[in-house]
Amino acid sequence: MEDQDPATQPQPPVINYILGFLMVGIAWGLTTPFIRRAAKDHNPPRRAWLESDAIRGSRLKSKVYGGLFAVFDLLRNPRYAVPLIVNLTGSVWFFLLIGKAELSLTVPIVNTLAFLFTVIGEWWVEKKVISRETMIGMVLSIGGIALCVHSKSS
Repeated sequence: MEDQDPATQPQPPVINYILGFLMVGIAWGLTTPFIRRAAKDHNPPRRAWLESDAIRGSRLKSKVYGGLFAVFDLLRNPRYAVPLIVNLTGSVWFFLLIGKAELSLTVPIVNTLAFLFTVIGEWWVEKKVISRETMIGMVLSIGGIALCVHSKSS
């Protein structure tokens, strides 16, 4: 079987790209406030083993084991682990997307959507008020993406 020229391969419908951009933006943006809240509220259990003289006597052992247990405790917390898994899944979707969509559009679109969904997520999760300046920034970001898409289509 011969390899087809990429230019002659049929392109997926535009709606597939739009849904892909939205999925990555949501996965990156909406999960950020949940991850931050879970990390901020995290209260790890005390570990007597880390208090032993063998560990406390070595700065390297203390930092390495302390870091490993901190990561382990966070990943065992579903309030942290579930949004993290969704966020990392968004990264996988992003890499699949940049393999098909135009890179010069994909990166700014996805990053802008992540910013927009982070602001919305902070409003929803943390009850933050969206300031006038942030709202203007959101509108300008969408306008910038529209200009990028328009310049590529003409």
